[in-house]
Amino acid sequence: MAESMTEPAATRGADRTANRSKGRAVWLFIRDIIVIFIVALLVSFLIKTFLIRSFYIPSASMEDTLMGGPGAPDNDRIIVNELEPKLLPVHRGDIVVFTDPGGWLNGSENVQTPEPTNPVARGLSNFFTFIGLGTADSDNHLVKRVIGVPGDHVVCCNVLNQLTVNGVPLKEPYTTVQPGEQAAGQKFDVTVPPGKLWVLGDNRSDSEDSSAHQNLPSKGFVPEKDVVGRAFVISWPISRWSWLSNYPEVFRGVEKKGS
Repeated sequence: MAESMTEPAATRGADRTANRSKGRAVWLFIRDIIVIFIVALLVSFLIKTFLIRSFYIPSASMEDTLMGGPGAPDNDRIIVNELEPKLLPVHRGDIVVFTDPGGWLNGSENVQTPEPTNPVARGLSNFFTFIGLGTADSDNHLVKRVIGVPGDHVVCCNVLNQLTVNGVPLKEPYTTVQPGEQAAGQKFDVTVPPGKLWVLGDNRSDSEDSSAHQNLPSKGFVPEKDVVGRAFVISWPISRWSWLSNYPEVFRGVEKKGS
């Protein structure tokens, strides 16, 4: 009789132990998920801060390399390598994203990045921007191609309407310039100071670039410290996915004749 009375108590004790074990297992699982999520956020944030970042810059100034501009059905999204110029030097021909050096966005390129109206979509957009995959913080940024680096003598134009860098004429396949047209929006004859860059859009007739801002205090030069990074791939839309070249063959021989 005593044995039959103690058996349910033992069973209840075993059940409680089993329930505690299950509860502990569930809590450990939830804890691990939370830790993984936090670590993933931290890693993503560090990647955005130091390695790569996504941008959407609605401007027609880089067509046809980058398709964009107000009203365009599929504006290109680009991924930027932030190691350049933090750890790696900027090269001629690089497509760079940089913050406004002062007064550049007061003109035709001052186009705001569209924000989702749906609160959920806006929250997701901000989240992906935080981890470096979204483009909600692209305002106040521009994208151009580097033509001159510190020390370069850059001129527009020679008798054939070509740009010259250190006396070497450039044949630029990436521009929309037609035969006989001037290779930049405005004429110039500049030597790039230390720590500065001379940049132009590939769509030279519709680009608020260095040539268009020679009257500003910056004289059209972009401080290297304002460069966020080098654009190296078109990430969206999928039909436009491609690597972005800096066309080293265009600038071949420029270094040898540089002063």
